[in-house]
Amino acid sequence: MSRPTINDVASAAGVSKGAVSFALNDRPGLAPQTRQRILDVAAELGWTPSPRARALSVSKALAVGLVVARPPEVFRADAFFPAFISGLETVLSRRGHALLLMVAEHGDAATYRRLAREGRVDGVFVTDLQVDDPRPALLEELGLPAVVVGPAVEGDPTPTLGVDDAPGVDAAVTHLTGLGHRRIAHVSGPQSMVHGRSRRTAWERALRAAGLPADLCVEADFSAESGAAATRELLDLAEPPTAIVYANDLMAMAGLSLAVSRGISIPGQLSVTGYDDTEIAAHLQPSLTTVSTDVVAWGRAAATRLLELIGSQEPTPVDLPPARLVVRASTGPAPGLPT
Repeated sequence: MSRPTINDVASAAGVSKGAVSFALNDRPGLAPQTRQRILDVAAELGWTPSPRARALSVSKALAVGLVVARPPEVFRADAFFPAFISGLETVLSRRGHALLLMVAEHGDAATYRRLAREGRVDGVFVTDLQVDDPRPALLEELGLPAVVVGPAVEGDPTPTLGVDDAPGVDAAVTHLTGLGHRRIAHVSGPQSMVHGRSRRTAWERALRAAGLPADLCVEADFSAESGAAATRELLDLAEPPTAIVYANDLMAMAGLSLAVSRGISIPGQLSVTGYDDTEIAAHLQPSLTTVSTDVVAWGRAAATRLLELIGSQEPTPVDLPPARLVVRASTGPAPGLPT
């Protein structure tokens, strides 16, 4: 059975096709009773707008883009993106917009230029912001509305949505120092990334506030493989740390597994914390102490903000839940202290 058309609605309601268009697009010029009759008939017939026709009528692509600038193997394993995309879709699907996802490890500038040239998207989300990232300026030059997802960068006018990393990392360090740990290492994300650098800075600041040195840091790339390699490097030190704060759960889980494979007791000999609170974190043995953020809420807020930018609307106030530490079984008193 073919889908009902505007002509079908007009015929059933006894009005012109133009009147149906006015009613369905909520334009002025119709008597309230006529408008309601048309809407009732459209609902009875099961009429829904054609995305293609709607896009043509408003000169919009009715799609937004997410270009992920990460190696495909890292993107595949990172639990952030499924949760974030889930949040995006709860808003985009309801508003009749599609999400165009592209993974462009290299040459993402060319990807943005092609999207703008071909008119395939009305705006884009920017994730994994780099230090001195050229993308916001490029997108402004291309006239593509954009929302940056992650920690805000001072002096950057691009709309940004996310939560401050610092309180979560600070809470993890404070938790560990409260347990008597004095050699607290950090396995960081890439220092070329804003959130990799912000989490390392928060770790350094928290240790210095506790009167402890911030001299045990190994830079990794957020992947499990790099997390395991960084952990191996720390555990091979003449005086290894008694606790490690990881910049994400994936690296923390890999580090925890490596330590256990060496016969190291978690948390008896080594305490471990992550960042993200991925679903599996609570089901490890031992379960992972980690920083929790509501990434699905980030996605919903980012999608709402981008559609507002595209529609030249005033931004809706955003109140995202702050990062918080979830204490589980992977942290305990420093070795030698009573449990």
